[in-house]
Amino acid sequence: MSSWPEPDRMFEEPLRVLRENSVSLDDAGNWPSESLDVLGEAGVLGWVVPREYGGSEYSGAQLVEGYLQLSRACLPTTFVLTQRNAACQRFALSENESLKADLLPQLVGAGRFATVGISHLTTSRQHLSKPTLSVSIEGTQLVLDGMVPWVTGAGQADWVLTGGTCADGAQVLVALPMDAEGITVMPAQDLLALDSSRTASIRLESVSLDSAMLVAGPINEVMQTGGRGGTGSLGTSALALGAASQSLDRLAGEAVDRPELGEILDPLTVERDDVVRDLLAAAGEMAESQLPELTNESLRQRSNSLVLRAAQAYLAASKGAGFTGSHAASRAVRESMFFLVWSCPQAVIEANLREFAGMTDGPSC
Repeated sequence: MSSWPEPDRMFEEPLRVLRENSVSLDDAGNWPSESLDVLGEAGVLGWVVPREYGGSEYSGAQLVEGYLQLSRACLPTTFVLTQRNAACQRFALSENESLKADLLPQLVGAGRFATVGISHLTTSRQHLSKPTLSVSIEGTQLVLDGMVPWVTGAGQADWVLTGGTCADGAQVLVALPMDAEGITVMPAQDLLALDSSRTASIRLESVSLDSAMLVAGPINEVMQTGGRGGTGSLGTSALALGAASQSLDRLAGEAVDRPELGEILDPLTVERDDVVRDLLAAAGEMAESQLPELTNESLRQRSNSLVLRAAQAYLAASKGAGFTGSHAASRAVRESMFFLVWSCPQAVIEANLREFAGMTDGPSC
């Protein structure tokens, strides 16, 4: 029996719309505004917002189930949603009660958009002698100078959850209002896939913020506060499994007239179900388990391996047509590559590389 969670009937229509809109989101000129509107109407945008601010405050297991369903329908929209949710989750964890009361009710619907720009605080960039983004505290003002790289939907955002480093090494997180003076959104980067996410860098030149916009800090290693998540989180694995499932759905379509493909489809589907079962267990009743197959890193590596192989199997089954730029198989292969670089822990990268080199008998971490 498949371990894939069944969507609520009320959720079927939003998923249908996302599948339809997904076709147009392989184009940098298109932002998933319609899909986000549909998710807002369905209550999805309030999943990570506490109930006291109008959200539904989903559990970790509920959120993972939701990400599985959404990414199977449309990876670009779901990726954008994860960046929005990451900002909302950090706002919700803040001890700044007035900030939460102001921002979170506005982020339950699609009228406002928040995103994150925190990669410089979670990668080797944080150890540079000159911080990527420096912060000076002058009375009740915080002055920010530098660059914020890899901001999804930078030009669409009302707020960006970002952070910088003070002269003494302490770090802060702030809710950066994108209408503040001194902010320049750079041209969106040309990516291998997911161009519709409009990921870009932001330049900050003496941007002055009131301390009312402070989310966390000053504290050393501010990203270590806030609990489970971040690099290698279960949500990232859920998106990889959703994308893998979309490739398997399309491979199943090819197998209707070519039953010999069943010997390829069946073991990949069994593997998908095994990883999904473990992912849901790790997000739910076995969240505290120390079993090696339930660690974030193991689940991410297995998900990465599967999404890459499922996409390539679909491409191979599609033959020459799949190699054209507009074919769904071509897009699936490009999107699968995203998981090699997005929020990928070093242990997972090394495990993927060993698998590529034929140094392992199968996915493990």
